[in-house]
Amino acid sequence: MSGPRKLHVKSFGCQMNVYDSQRMADTLARDGFAETGAPADADLIILNTCHIREKAAEKVYSELGRVRKLKDEAARNGRRVTVAVAGCVAQAEGEEIIRRAPVVDLVVGPQNYHRLSDMLRRVDAGGKVVDTEFPLDDKFDHLVPPSRAATRARGVAAFVTVQEGCDKFCTFCVVPYTRGAEASRPAAKVVADVERLAGDGVREVTLIGQNVNAYHGEGPDGRPWTLARLLARLAEIPGVARLRYTTSHPRDMGDDLVAAHRGLAALMPQLHLPVQSGSDRVLAAMNRRHTRADYLALVDRLRAACPGLALSSDFIVGFPGERDTDFEATLALVREVGYASAFSFKYSARPGTPAAEHDGQVPEEVKIERLSRLQALIDRHQAAFNAACVGRRFDVLMEKAGRHPGQIVGRSPFLQAVQVMAPPSLIGEVVPVTVVEVGPNSLFAELVAPARADADMSPAVGV
Repeated sequence: MSGPRKLHVKSFGCQMNVYDSQRMADTLARDGFAETGAPADADLIILNTCHIREKAAEKVYSELGRVRKLKDEAARNGRRVTVAVAGCVAQAEGEEIIRRAPVVDLVVGPQNYHRLSDMLRRVDAGGKVVDTEFPLDDKFDHLVPPSRAATRARGVAAFVTVQEGCDKFCTFCVVPYTRGAEASRPAAKVVADVERLAGDGVREVTLIGQNVNAYHGEGPDGRPWTLARLLARLAEIPGVARLRYTTSHPRDMGDDLVAAHRGLAALMPQLHLPVQSGSDRVLAAMNRRHTRADYLALVDRLRAACPGLALSSDFIVGFPGERDTDFEATLALVREVGYASAFSFKYSARPGTPAAEHDGQVPEEVKIERLSRLQALIDRHQAAFNAACVGRRFDVLMEKAGRHPGQIVGRSPFLQAVQVMAPPSLIGEVVPVTVVEVGPNSLFAELVAPARADADMSPAVGV
């Protein structure tokens, strides 16, 4: 075969999966694979799956039906296509995937991507491979850094994994079973990653983990570092203009991390802080280990440290046993906090999780009605937050060309997409803008004069 083999990776779900997909591509680049956005051209198709959302496994099998047609067509043309399922559905379902979908050649869990090359050799030799073991070796030790070309192709913002797994065991969640116990990368390795990314032109780094603020990686002094200490060290790296982190658990928001939102200029005034419910009854049934009052007190501390902080969250409606009064408590919490955005979902049982066995499963029609009401309220708050930005000035990191000639797109400090008519030479720069209009999915802004503009980071929001 002439030329490199082609790889197509399709990611489902969370930012961790996006990051993992990039790491798989980086690993396979050493074996001569080049990425393609067209699955019909690929010699290797990887579906990197998520098990958090509703009907996750069914979506994977539906996608595999489409992949089977591509594989059959390639075979008729004398070309072999290898199909792999990775991620949390792979971890949860294992050999069942190959039984239900014989088109699949390889099933690999999130802990074992560093062994992909060996697995593919075994597939090439004619076997089917399933690897969902939790290995004794640390997969972080085997991460392959992307090439400079790959980093630059991915843009001026990058994800860096610093933590994986979760020890909280929320009763609805599969993460402890698919990703394992909490593990953190040594601080020096994270610093080296970010230094390399900054050297290749990355300006914004988002630290990611299933429970990222539980970070406790070994520092250069041999003692565990907190996430706040790691962020402070990363802020010292030349070229790094912005830092973010996600996803957080309210129980792990230490005083030093709250203080970082006051004192660390590179840390953006935006935080994803999942609460899941506004009802103490439901929170206890979920094993969230915090109360409504705990959460609101934390929000107060964060906003005292960083006035104007934009908060986003996750909500589950229709958890087993949720009453009308519990749901109303969730709506009341949304009104009290005033989220800039949020993700909300109907509860769906995950096999093997305690909540799947709970009494009081909520009827589907009730879940649908509650979700509609919650999302309408969230949308109103998001619209109010965005509208409050009109006329305000703040700094935007320009990331890429827009859809229209002469337009470039960036991200506000609050993670909103911002469209500006400006030259492409500003991509990669942090520039001051004035917001002039709110669109359905983004803000529209104009460049301010070259002289420094004092950024106003405190949109007044009210509904």
